[in-house]
Amino acid sequence: MKIWNRDKNKGFTLIELMIVVAIVGILAVLAVVGVRRYLSNAKSAEARNSLGAIGKGAAQALEREATTTTVLGAGGSGSVSRRLCQSATGPSVPLLNAIQGKKYQSNNAAGQDFHRDDAAVHTGFACLRFEMVNPQSYAYTYNSDSTATTQGSTIATSAWGDLNGDAVFAQFLLTGQVQAQALTLAPSLQETNPDE
Repeated sequence: MKIWNRDKNKGFTLIELMIVVAIVGILAVLAVVGVRRYLSNAKSAEARNSLGAIGKGAAQALEREATTTTVLGAGGSGSVSRRLCQSATGPSVPLLNAIQGKKYQSNNAAGQDFHRDDAAVHTGFACLRFEMVNPQSYAYTYNSDSTATTQGSTIATSAWGDLNGDAVFAQFLLTGQVQAQALTLAPSLQETNPDE
């Protein structure tokens, strides 16, 4: 008389358990890769959005009319000019070593970081009315080859980043050109090593 009757068809074999473990391992690897790519895209969104804002600022600066600052006599007139913002002075904001594998909080005091140029003389980020108030993962540059509305004058603004600190930099580049008295921006960014 058997009190314990074991049915041979119940339970899992070792092979079945190993197949389940292999499937779970493959799914875990795919999840880690997906999360890394998601995080990288989320961090590079800062660069994409900021370059878009800089491009819009450059287009708006070209539309602003600048007139003479001297007093005009009775019956006198002053010329009205439209021009691109001049290139930002100095290297990128911040320096590249300040963002390698870390975040940087810009100093928004007068004469510092995005405010080191003077909007009154139509120069740099101050002219573009661009600044970063939150910690940033990218360094930014702005260059222009002309301060006039000359047909063909260009701008180039870029974001440089090294999110993982391995000294391999990602670069995002936005270019634009004056065409028919308006700044036309490239429809997309040039991206080099965007996941770095």
